[in-house]
Amino acid sequence: MAFEADPYFSPAAGPERSRRLFVYNGGFLTQRRVRRILQLSGHSLRLGLPGPGDAVAVWGNSPTAHRGLAVAAKRDVPVIRVEDAWLRSLQPGRAGEPPLGLLIDSRGAHFDPAQPSDLEELLAHHPLDDTALLNRARGGMAQLTEAHLTKYAGFDADTPAPDPGYVLVIDQTRGDASVTASGADRGRFLEMLVFAQEEHPGARVIIKSHPETAQGYRAGHYGPEDTNDRITLLTDPISPWMLFEGAVGVYTVSSQMGFEAIFAGHRPRVFGQPFYAGWGLTEDEFPVQRRQRRLSRAQLFAAAMILYPAWYDPYRDRLGSFETAVTSLAAQARAWREDHAGWDAWGMRLWKRRPLQQFFGQPTPIRFRKGPPEMPAPPRRAMVWASKADTAPTGAFQVEDGFLRSRGLGAELVPPLSLVCDNLGIYYDPEGPSRLEKWIEKRAVLRSDQHVRARALIETLTGAGLSKYNLGGAAPELPPGRRILVPGQVEDDASILTGTSGVRTNAALLAAARAANPDAVILYKPHPDVEAGLRKGATDAGHADLVLHNADPMALLGQVDAVWTMTSLLGFEALLRRVPVVTLGAPFYAGWGLTEDHGDVPPRRRARVTLEGLVHAALIDYPRYRDPVSGLSCPVEVVVERLATGHMPRAGLGNRLLSKLQGVFASQNHLWRR
Repeated sequence: MAFEADPYFSPAAGPERSRRLFVYNGGFLTQRRVRRILQLSGHSLRLGLPGPGDAVAVWGNSPTAHRGLAVAAKRDVPVIRVEDAWLRSLQPGRAGEPPLGLLIDSRGAHFDPAQPSDLEELLAHHPLDDTALLNRARGGMAQLTEAHLTKYAGFDADTPAPDPGYVLVIDQTRGDASVTASGADRGRFLEMLVFAQEEHPGARVIIKSHPETAQGYRAGHYGPEDTNDRITLLTDPISPWMLFEGAVGVYTVSSQMGFEAIFAGHRPRVFGQPFYAGWGLTEDEFPVQRRQRRLSRAQLFAAAMILYPAWYDPYRDRLGSFETAVTSLAAQARAWREDHAGWDAWGMRLWKRRPLQQFFGQPTPIRFRKGPPEMPAPPRRAMVWASKADTAPTGAFQVEDGFLRSRGLGAELVPPLSLVCDNLGIYYDPEGPSRLEKWIEKRAVLRSDQHVRARALIETLTGAGLSKYNLGGAAPELPPGRRILVPGQVEDDASILTGTSGVRTNAALLAAARAANPDAVILYKPHPDVEAGLRKGATDAGHADLVLHNADPMALLGQVDAVWTMTSLLGFEALLRRVPVVTLGAPFYAGWGLTEDHGDVPPRRRARVTLEGLVHAALIDYPRYRDPVSGLSCPVEVVVERLATGHMPRAGLGNRLLSKLQGVFASQNHLWRR
């Protein structure tokens, strides 16, 4: 099938001949990601002297920019200005992390008001009236806020902001090009601080330090000498979106945070001449007279975040859309925020430890523990495989496979592409709430962009025939009549032990389905782990009209009229395909108005949720995903593409042999218990 993971990105035909771009800054040559984005944008980096038809690239107004400007003037060739995009990375560039996008401008520097840039031309002259574009912009503003994303996203999003009612004054680094281009200096910053106090008499003033200042890379314009009983210097890494919530006013010279403050509902007081000033959304102390157009927040966002940058897709090594960039950074920021303090892990089998380290141990390695279940010293946290929760300290996060797991069975030791890590409970245990339940409740109401994303995901999954394990198999010819598919389950699976009461075996499930549907064609599909001889759950299937061995369950769902299940994930996969589902247990997808429930579903599940809301919670919000090709944390769409195309490493021979040995021991233990 043709697969397009990013509906907003259409690869355009590249130029017949890349434009030669001469550079005189070593960073263009040493930073592989920068070179690649420029190459994908139609530029070929060169050393030497440019000729007719060539151009010179300079990095903003960096200390080395004068070299390129001098050569361009002497050779009479154009200058291309290059800068990091507004969503860059987890940490500042000086920490060595590559950028997620570039601003490539053929007219001028976006931060320099001396002459219009490509961005200013967009803001001044582009119609910016396309409904789809503006809807994308509104969704993008909401996504940045919800995921707490900004240029450098490496901070804990739950770090609390100061008590509300303060004035927010934003510092910038000394020598920042946008500050210099605005004609500002420390005197201007001190003047801004005075205005903040005079215009908000009695209010506390919080000066937010720049991340590079807080990390010791570059000095700022404010220091401890500028504080007093009313003025506080905030150096802690904290989400800008949290700070905006409690602010009664925002003051900036030219910071990107001033730009973001606009989308948080503020009208920032601006003491420089940044690109976002002059469009009717700021209070400008030094207006740029040629900027007379009045824009909405969505129009400003659409031009600056969607149309202007060259965004990079790190999973597919190509240019991508704004949506690709924001979901990429959101996935990587989530992983860093959850993992950087470190984990101690209990109940993890040896074969699982490498995949777990890849998922949760990148910034700080996991320590795998046996011994007494003692909580690790803060800030480290505890995790445990959910079925082994009694081996870990109380309050440990519970880990389980996600719902789009792999190509192959977990019991065959195939590494997972998705995992869930739940600090409330675990999704299959209805005795108490789980983080998934909270997400489902939250997604009872979806924004339009969330609905579009969930609907696209459903269509891709169903179109590609994807499921949890993606084993494939035959699609047999089925008897005529009203067909009911009954998926078998592993009878000692935790979801059966915790999520069912009356019906707890495959035989009892089949009997219940037959009793309620005496004239139907009952089709029994044994669980693949049971068919492989790896888990418990074999039955003679006496109430079934047909036992479907090694059949592709996704192909079956297109030919049946209903699914009866205890807690099988196949019930969720049937919902994706609009097949009616009857539950006899309390799986995570029961109780929300999408299934006919005969089991003891917790009464706390009162929210009425659309299918798109359930899918957004279960497949987008709840799990963590890891791209097996790039090794990066990724959004669900990347894993879906890997599963659909088969572009992923295969499990090694050692894993396959170990899984067979594990199955032998499991069978012997079962016989011994009998």
